[in-house]
Amino acid sequence: MTYFRKNITEMKGYTPGFQPAGSDVVKLNTNENPYPTSPAVLETLGSFDPEQLRRYPQPMGEKFRETAAEVLEVRPENIMCTNGGDDLLTICFRAFCDSRHGVAYPGPTYSLYPVLAKLQNCAITEFAFNDPDLFTKLADNGAALNILCNPNAPTGALITADQMSKLAGKLEGILLIDEAYTDFASENCLPLIADHDNVIILRSMSKGYSLAGIRFGFCIAQPTIINELMKVKDSYNVDAVAIEVASAAFADQSHFAQNVKKVIDERARLTSELRDMGLEINDSQTNFVLAKCIDQNAGDIYEKLAAKNIFVRYFNLEGLTDKLRITVGTPQQNDALLSALKEIGK
Repeated sequence: MTYFRKNITEMKGYTPGFQPAGSDVVKLNTNENPYPTSPAVLETLGSFDPEQLRRYPQPMGEKFRETAAEVLEVRPENIMCTNGGDDLLTICFRAFCDSRHGVAYPGPTYSLYPVLAKLQNCAITEFAFNDPDLFTKLADNGAALNILCNPNAPTGALITADQMSKLAGKLEGILLIDEAYTDFASENCLPLIADHDNVIILRSMSKGYSLAGIRFGFCIAQPTIINELMKVKDSYNVDAVAIEVASAAFADQSHFAQNVKKVIDERARLTSELRDMGLEINDSQTNFVLAKCIDQNAGDIYEKLAAKNIFVRYFNLEGLTDKLRITVGTPQQNDALLSALKEIGK
């Protein structure tokens, strides 16, 4: 006997990246920023008023909305705070999808999308990311929710804002642009918000701002969309500490830019050296690279690296079984990875 809905019993849940214990590991498997967050965050934590712990937090996260709106040059009404980017994805699936209203997205992509779709018991249409007719097929599909991870995970590829704008103009449903990795990209789709009332942009504080541990994200859209999404979110979906910390980090754009530059510089070096070792890597617009293993089994390499306390991500999924996703670490972490790969390749 089961007490759960049939779709819950039959589905496979999302598998988060492995979180190894200990300080002697090289952790390059979950796309965290390897550099410390803004010093302003530590100052904020040190001066945090414990009285705020007794009270409920701002239900809309107004402090962050105002801070982010000033930096992004939008209005606070264009922003909704969420408990990480995943919270926004959940909200959007709950708002737009059910057994009669489906979702469409190109793959391979973020593996949480199909899990959330199955929770809503909605139809899934997945197209190939490299399909030359991708945008036409998305426009003709008629899905209530269309998601494009941009830059894409796990491939690192970027679709231009101009292409996204043209797609948004053809869609009848929502275009959710998952920009969790946009901090490391050459352009973003923020300008689309002014011209399209069906565009929602997801942003995360986990990557560029080094705040994966507090679970804070947000979305940007026209106020009419934000107001409806507010009905779906939890009453207090971001906590008081997270609001203060995220606000401090977002305000320190100088520190953010320095960290992003260091990651981008190391990404270029890591890509070059991995290619010299015979791995096939497309240019990435994220804080990771996707390496195709030519002469050795990717799963075997993953296991051999793990035995050396070096952790990357291996997806035993269609289209990805010969690839490893490698987060860009510090120069020292990347050197350790490269050295281990050379030993394994002997």
